[in-house]
Amino acid sequence: MRNVYSVKQVNAYIKNMFTQDFMLNRIYVKGEVSNCKYHTSGHIYFSLKDESGTIACIMFAGQRAGLAFRMQEGQRVIVLGNITTYERDGKYQLYAKEVILDGAGLLYERFEALKKELEEMGMFAEEYKRLIPRFAKRIGVVTAPTGAAVRDIMNIASRRNPYVQLILYPALVQGKEAPASIVEGIRMLESKNVDVMIVGRGGGSIEDLWAFNEEIVARAIFECSVPVISAVGHETDTTIADYVADLRAPTPSAAAELAVFEYRALEEAVYAYDMQLKKSFVRSLERQRARLSGYETRMKYLHPGNKLAQQKQLAIELEEQIREKMRQKLIRARHELAVRIESMKGVSPVRRLNQGFSYVTDQEGHAVKSIARVKVGDLLDICVTDGMVKAKVVDTMKGELYGDTDA
Repeated sequence: MRNVYSVKQVNAYIKNMFTQDFMLNRIYVKGEVSNCKYHTSGHIYFSLKDESGTIACIMFAGQRAGLAFRMQEGQRVIVLGNITTYERDGKYQLYAKEVILDGAGLLYERFEALKKELEEMGMFAEEYKRLIPRFAKRIGVVTAPTGAAVRDIMNIASRRNPYVQLILYPALVQGKEAPASIVEGIRMLESKNVDVMIVGRGGGSIEDLWAFNEEIVARAIFECSVPVISAVGHETDTTIADYVADLRAPTPSAAAELAVFEYRALEEAVYAYDMQLKKSFVRSLERQRARLSGYETRMKYLHPGNKLAQQKQLAIELEEQIREKMRQKLIRARHELAVRIESMKGVSPVRRLNQGFSYVTDQEGHAVKSIARVKVGDLLDICVTDGMVKAKVVDTMKGELYGDTDA
């Protein structure tokens, strides 16, 4: 009996055949887009057709990150993906992973391959990027001698800084000879000791900009000792030169803005810094003067002359105090002396003399208090109130005329 297979078995067998075919697992298919639908789930359903047939295609939402444009009816595209069957319907279809516009497809593949190769070599690494000088005086420009790019660079440079020097190398920027011309321009301007270099051109298709995707141009930029600003095409255009350059500008006009410092703004900044410096200097000088004045006051207080004057004043005050104390002590002494004088007046010999008494002394000055102290013939001095009398003893008589007396 003949072998009989189920639909499921047949579809599974066919799917297995597709899976085992190496070519169908990674294939590029070129055609025109038709029946394109963006599903709410994020998937894109479309068909590719040419003059001989149609193939169903699907791009899952997870693969759309690599889609750089919105697919539309009638576009000619190249789709990279794998072909297999959907077992439930028994239909084969192309599962798209990448979609690129036809014409740019081959160049895009070359672009990605070179980009990956140079990136693996480290030519895009940040550590090799040089800083763009802030105050460039000589700026080299490698671009076409005519066109909007060079005019924009010249206009912006003259507006921002009329003193900057632009050195133009009129390079070919499109066609087979363009890469060699751009490389020659980079090397020539490098020998002219420019401060920074702008390499670029105006916008165009990927074919028009392809000279800036060539490896020799990338290596010339990477090996250049002068910082390079790439300015290729419009903001959305990206070339290998942009990855290798020290700085990427979205347009040639932006490159001129980045390379040429604004002279008027610099003048204003310098003026502002000058005023700020002067104010800072005045404030610092005032602080130093105040500090010096403080030191001067302190030194006056600590000066030896000031100390000496203080000590002199203290000595004067002490002298006055001593004088006052001596005066007070003298007053007290005089008072005490007066009291003693008054108390001695009662026993004073002078007072007695004034009362008629006299004071007798021998020749040696000893007071004669007793007849035993003299003998006949001795000379005596008799002191009276108004003078002294010289007398001679002619006789002595013993008696108690005045009561008890000391011998």
